[in-house]
Amino acid sequence: MTDTDGKDSQYAGEALDFLQKLIFDLLLVTDGRTTDLLETLLDEKMRVTVIRQEQLNEIHADYQVESSDAPLYLRESLLISDKSDFIVSHNIAIVNSKYVPASLFESIAHRQEGIGKAISSMGLQSYRKVVDSGLKGEEETVDLFQKPLNLRIPDLHTKIPYKKYDIYFQVFPGIHMLEYFNPEVIRYRLNKVLNSKMEG
Repeated sequence: MTDTDGKDSQYAGEALDFLQKLIFDLLLVTDGRTTDLLETLLDEKMRVTVIRQEQLNEIHADYQVESSDAPLYLRESLLISDKSDFIVSHNIAIVNSKYVPASLFESIAHRQEGIGKAISSMGLQSYRKVVDSGLKGEEETVDLFQKPLNLRIPDLHTKIPYKKYDIYFQVFPGIHMLEYFNPEVIRYRLNKVLNSKMEG
């Protein structure tokens, strides 16, 4: 291998690192539908697989709005690329039935589709507020109650990008979301493009 080859691969590595940082920076600050951005990035539709969904009996003080008796529901899910079964993100949501439109709550209860997709397909007015975002080591990942979380994203070797945000339909947030993104998303898409060029 010549010295030029070494420099080229070094530049390619630096370019990939820069691209990853840039895309994740955008992903973590956007208050739009993250799924839309991920589908564009991967050039694949996403499907939601619900791992766990249950009514919460004990209500954590952080998620108790006023003295509401409306039940809270916890949903844990994976966002997976449709064609290649690549796990894109591991997500946790707390849904307050009092502050979510009834039609949306019913859709969530029946696990019909992803929360963002349901909001969009029903044409519901909502806005999102990013509360926190950044990178965490695998041993630092926690759920919305700050309890350790065992992520279903395989082969984690680098820090994990995450975003925590609230979805509002009225004055109080109806849904609290926490998304952990697969740090290999950009590398995976790039490899897919390079492989298709080599095959074509």
